[in-house]
Amino acid sequence: MHKIPVTVITGFLGAGKTTLVRHLLQNPQGRRIAVLVNEFGEVGIDGDLLRSCQICPEEEAADPRPEISSGSNSDFNIVELTNGCLCCTVQEEFLPVMQELLKRRDQIDCILIETSGLALPKPLVQAFRWPEIRTSATVDGVITVVDCDALARGQFVGDLDAVQAQRQADPNLEHETPIEELFEDQLACADLVLLTKGDRVDLETQAKVQTWLKQELRPGIKILPCDRGEVDPEVLLGFNAAVEENLESRPSHHDDAADHEHDDDINSVQIVVSEAFEPTRLIQRLQALVQQQEIYRIKGFVSVPNKPMRLVLQGVGDRFDYFYDRPWQPSEVRQTKLVLIGHGLDQAELTANLMAAS
Repeated sequence: MHKIPVTVITGFLGAGKTTLVRHLLQNPQGRRIAVLVNEFGEVGIDGDLLRSCQICPEEEAADPRPEISSGSNSDFNIVELTNGCLCCTVQEEFLPVMQELLKRRDQIDCILIETSGLALPKPLVQAFRWPEIRTSATVDGVITVVDCDALARGQFVGDLDAVQAQRQADPNLEHETPIEELFEDQLACADLVLLTKGDRVDLETQAKVQTWLKQELRPGIKILPCDRGEVDPEVLLGFNAAVEENLESRPSHHDDAADHEHDDDINSVQIVVSEAFEPTRLIQRLQALVQQQEIYRIKGFVSVPNKPMRLVLQGVGDRFDYFYDRPWQPSEVRQTKLVLIGHGLDQAELTANLMAAS
């Protein structure tokens, strides 16, 4: 039997990976898609957001476990892997999930894996060399999603001009932080780079970002501007790259290490409270917290007073977006659930600060 093609979608925090996957689920063009969502934190924000795409069958949304058969008419199977990145939990969680999915290969045309923003893509791809997987699945391609606006402002890799000047002056200078190395590893593994949020910068800045990115990519890797995840599946799927067979051509910072470690001080905290929040006031409070602490990403669901709809909130740095995705269900408890990812975050302190905005 043919191998099931697997597309790995990687990228830094808040770049737009989940938005991209939602669009693919809503526009499958006849494909039966299985999705593995890997989140950093115990509250499954991204998985819940994908299950609310109004495309997935209700019974699949209620119980996304791969061992639950959803019938031959189901096009989607969403699996959440929580508590850490795939490259750290791959043996404990990824292998059994893949084995269960492969048992249902006659119901699946392709698999999408959305990694967490802190995940290295290469260790995940290496897992497809394992005997339990390699005969049944192959990595069709790696898609790296990059936030153009954030990169232009130097949020993750420093000022573009300064970084370029440093590298030209001294190519051996060790100035990368762990986050920068992670970002570069994600670029090094890419078969295609999607440049999101380009509408927030002018054309000259967008061209400047693309020029810088091209210097970081392998020859021939294309950069595609992307608006709200709206990319034709024909562009994203069908690379036939068999990535696991040619990893040597995708060098990374961690090739010589038997294992890799994330910055131990990078953590996530989950805030789950029954209080409802007015969006503007809540965002002002969160923006103040971002200024006071090293918070990289905020995402979650918010209960809004006198609103029957659930609010989806996502923030990167001091930039916040929000929208109402669906009504609160009669059977669910209305709660505000937020995940904050950053450096040395304290859950009790953040919860107390947040409650001041209720």
